[in-house]
Amino acid sequence: MKEKYLLPDQKAAARRSRTAAEKEYGLFSLSEEAKGLGQGKKYMVKTYGCQANVRDGESLSGMLEEMGFERADRPENADVIIFNTCAVRRAAEEHVLGEIGSLKHMKLAHPEKVIAVCGCMAQEEDVVSEVLRKYPQVDLIFGTHNIYRLPELLLKASEGKGRTVEVFSEEGRIIEDLPVRRTSRYKGFVNIMYGCDKFCTYCIVPYTRGKQRSRDREDILKEIENLKSQGRKEVVLLGQNVNAYGKDLGMTDGFSDLLEACAETGIERIRFYTSHPRDYSATTIDVMKKYPNIMKSLHLPVQSGSDEILRRMARGYTAGSYRKLYDDMKEKIPEITFTTDLIVGFPGETEEQFQQTMDLVDYCKFDLAYSFVYSPRSGTPAAKLQDDTPEEVKKQRLYRLNERLAMHARENNEKYRDRIVKVLCEGRSKKNSEIWSGYSEENKLVNFSGPDDCEGKIVDVRITDIHSFTLDGMAL
Repeated sequence: MKEKYLLPDQKAAARRSRTAAEKEYGLFSLSEEAKGLGQGKKYMVKTYGCQANVRDGESLSGMLEEMGFERADRPENADVIIFNTCAVRRAAEEHVLGEIGSLKHMKLAHPEKVIAVCGCMAQEEDVVSEVLRKYPQVDLIFGTHNIYRLPELLLKASEGKGRTVEVFSEEGRIIEDLPVRRTSRYKGFVNIMYGCDKFCTYCIVPYTRGKQRSRDREDILKEIENLKSQGRKEVVLLGQNVNAYGKDLGMTDGFSDLLEACAETGIERIRFYTSHPRDYSATTIDVMKKYPNIMKSLHLPVQSGSDEILRRMARGYTAGSYRKLYDDMKEKIPEITFTTDLIVGFPGETEEQFQQTMDLVDYCKFDLAYSFVYSPRSGTPAAKLQDDTPEEVKKQRLYRLNERLAMHARENNEKYRDRIVKVLCEGRSKKNSEIWSGYSEENKLVNFSGPDDCEGKIVDVRITDIHSFTLDGMAL
């Protein structure tokens, strides 16, 4: 049956041409058979990883509901279960595979259920091979470039004539007008671009997401206006490297111009992820300063404080240039908050090089950092590098790094004690149903007590207590 599969090809996925990405409008459609497939049935989309995956999950849910499916609250109540996956680290993949494995008995008892795997893991040759060998309960595998084909793929998988595997290994297109079911009633994720051309040596994303390709500005602004008209108060602009927006369209300062245009829509809050130090422009800092509805928080991944490690990662900047960028931003916007990504134990990292990362952390005093032990990704250049650092050493370094990060984060949060911050209340706290929860303008997670009508509003909250990564308060 293997000849029927369209399997991923990472070598093909790495190719880049100078041809502009195609923009497809109205590509999504439902056949007569697909229209009735979901009648009386339920679905569950389990999304892992970054905000781009969350946005893909919203489109998957939108298409399923167009087909008549309703959302299920538990896997056992779902007729279709889709794992929308992340491939950044092996630990994330193992977690997904473990969850898929746990459904084996359910599938045996209910063979009519359809279990699907999509997203970045589906673009990896090794992972798809593993799923086909070890997880017979999976009926459907599709990738990041063809989610618009979900109705036809699901129809085929539902026929029970064997597995369906369709993974496009291509540079990628821009597919507009997909149905969407938003995960939040109060904010919305808006893709401004897809893919990445940086090819950092450790990163699988350029192979799983395709080349860098920017949406038309008019389509982005239209989506933001729609979200605003629906009563949403915040938009989050998404891209693997938002600072490169428009470069593929011949723009010289595309992201700063787009950010300004987004601010002028009048939506109450704007954030953006993720920035790359190599492409960050001084004009972006100026636009952030100019518009009060652009939140003064920035996620700027540095990965390492060692120039040698950064060179081997192919990041395209030095620790010194990152410090200068940090200083420039702090000078222009003193209240700006900084978060980052850090990798510990990159192949060949010495204790001295790790200490240089600690020195950078002490310099920048990040408000929060996502820190991880390096995870080799098959097909990337870094996976071929000699790695003779013991795993226990890497884990100890991560522990030391996290302790330092937590110390600085708590020190940063001290200045919020007794201050009033504006919080977009997103609902009740997951840990305490009597407490509200949301994010401040500075991107601080705030848990607070308040009246029953807080949800969906931007609330003034006085901070009464602080922790390393959250704040407690009381609505005024």
